[in-house]
Amino acid sequence: MVWPFFDLRISSGEVLLRGVTDADLPRLVAALPDDLELNPANERFPALSPRDDRRRQLVAEIWKHRGTWSPESWCLDLAVELDGRVVGVQALEAEQFPLLRTVDSFSWLSTEVRRRGLATQMRAGVLALAFDHLGAEVAVSSARTDNTPSLAVSYGLGYVDNGLSRTNTPTGPFDLQHVRLTRDAWRQGGRTAEVSGVDACLAWFGVG
Repeated sequence: MVWPFFDLRISSGEVLLRGVTDADLPRLVAALPDDLELNPANERFPALSPRDDRRRQLVAEIWKHRGTWSPESWCLDLAVELDGRVVGVQALEAEQFPLLRTVDSFSWLSTEVRRRGLATQMRAGVLALAFDHLGAEVAVSSARTDNTPSLAVSYGLGYVDNGLSRTNTPTGPFDLQHVRLTRDAWRQGGRTAEVSGVDACLAWFGVG
């Protein structure tokens, strides 16, 4: 298998997480919410409308994550399925994972399926992958201090505050709240997810 993540499956509550394929891209583009803040470091294409450029950035980031993957630096994009529909993305990423055993995550959902607890199920799915199958020791995350829903997901899964930082974006500077979860705290929470197809991926994560 040239890209083993196409066969990776994580079932967590109502959602199924699986490796994003090119066939998913039109559905992800259609589901992209207007309020999602993309990477402020992304290049902008002034000739495109803001909406079309956001869609271009989404696809370009997914392709970039595939093309630059290494066991030392990786970002796994997973399509989120709900009742057979693609409704968002859950990502898991790491730098120097074989040494640091630390993962980060980010996600988004289409507006029509929010406020149903799906974001917690999605995050729990990738945490199960990281802690129960990849040997991660720490998971970190961050969100704007005014992003109450994202922080609520983290706190509900056992993350604790891990400091603040100040960053700048095209819409101006704001504070980020950083949070941290250990493997012991994850296991104490008692959450599980069904993971399949991971064995073929282990070497790609630097743990095979």
